[in-house]
Amino acid sequence: MITIPGLIDPHVHLREPGATQKEDFLTGTSAALSGGFTTILDMPNNTTPITTLNALYTKEKIARDKILCDVGFYFGSLGDNLSEFEKVQNKIFGLKLYLNQTTGNFIINLNLFQKICHAWPKTHPILLHAEENILEKALEIANKTRQTIHVCHISSAKELTIILNAKNKGWQVTCGVTPHHLFLLKNDMGNLGNLENVKPSLKEQSDVDFLWEHLSDIDVIESDHAPHTRQEKEEGGAFGFPGLETTLPLLLTAAVGAKNLLPLQTNITIDDIIRLCHTNPSKIFKIKTDPNTKIEVDENEEWTIQNENLATKCKWSPFNDWKVRGKVKKVFLRGIKVFEGGKILAQPGYGKILRT
Repeated sequence: MITIPGLIDPHVHLREPGATQKEDFLTGTSAALSGGFTTILDMPNNTTPITTLNALYTKEKIARDKILCDVGFYFGSLGDNLSEFEKVQNKIFGLKLYLNQTTGNFIINLNLFQKICHAWPKTHPILLHAEENILEKALEIANKTRQTIHVCHISSAKELTIILNAKNKGWQVTCGVTPHHLFLLKNDMGNLGNLENVKPSLKEQSDVDFLWEHLSDIDVIESDHAPHTRQEKEEGGAFGFPGLETTLPLLLTAAVGAKNLLPLQTNITIDDIIRLCHTNPSKIFKIKTDPNTKIEVDENEEWTIQNENLATKCKWSPFNDWKVRGKVKKVFLRGIKVFEGGKILAQPGYGKILRT
C-alpha cells in the first residue's frame, strides 16, 4: 500500500447544468473520488456556456449541495462578454477558449482570441483548445499580449514541438496530455465506430511515442473527462471519453512494472504521477492543498476495468476490459475518509466550491 497526495484534475466536464443525461455533479464527483481525485476543475462549455457572472452563480448554486470532492470552475468567452472578466476573477481558475471544434461548437477565431487576450486580466491563465493548424499562431498572440497559457490535451509530436519551442523562448506556456492520448492509438477501438470520436483525435504510434519520450517536458496529465451516453456516441457528433476513474490505474500500471498489461511501451514513475497529477496542477492553477487530503493505493492489485462498475453516469469507457494494476482503496479529504473499498462515504455537499 502506498500513500500519495489527493490528485488534482484541472480538466473535466461535469455537464451540469444542461446535459445531466451524460453526467451531473453527484455522479461526476463520485467518479472523481473513485479514481483518487480530490480536486477537479470544471470546464465552461455547458449547454448554456458559463460566460456571465450570473451563469457562474447558477452553476455554483446547483453544485453546492451535490459535490463530494472539491470543485473549481473556469470561465468562457466568445469575445462578447469582456465586461464580465473583472467580475469573476476571484471566483474562477482560468479562462477556457476553443480555437478548434469540440462539444457545443463553442469556438472563436484568432482575431477574437487576440481581442480576448488584450482584455483578460493576467490574474489567471488562459486555457486553450488549439490543435496543430492554429497552435503556433495562438501562442505568438498570447506572448505579445503577455498572457499565461495552458495548452490542453496535446496529442501529437507537432503540437508538443511547438510548445517546447515556445518554452525555450521563455514564453509563459504549460501543457497537459490525456491518458487516452498516451494509451490509445488511432483505430485502436476497432469496430466501435463513433465511440472513438474525440477532440483532438487519437494519433499514430509515432506521435504517442514522442509524447512518452518527452514526458519530462509535459506539465500536467489531465483526464479531459468528457462523458456522453453510449447512444449519443454511437449516433456520432459526440466527442470525448470519460476518464476520471481510469487515469490513475493506467498510470500506476505503467509505473509499477506491469507493462505486460499495456499495449504500448511506457516510462513513468510514482514521482512522475505526483508531479503531473498533484504538484504541477496545484502550482499552475494556484490551488491550495491540504496535507490531510491523500489517497491510499494498493499498487499490486490487478483488476479489470468494466463499464458496469463505473461511477460515472455514462457507464462506459474506451478502456473497458483492460486489465490494470493499482487500485484506489481509501481517499481522505481534509482528513475525513470519503471513500473506502469501492464505496463513497461522503455525503453530497461535503466537497467545497473552490475560489481563488
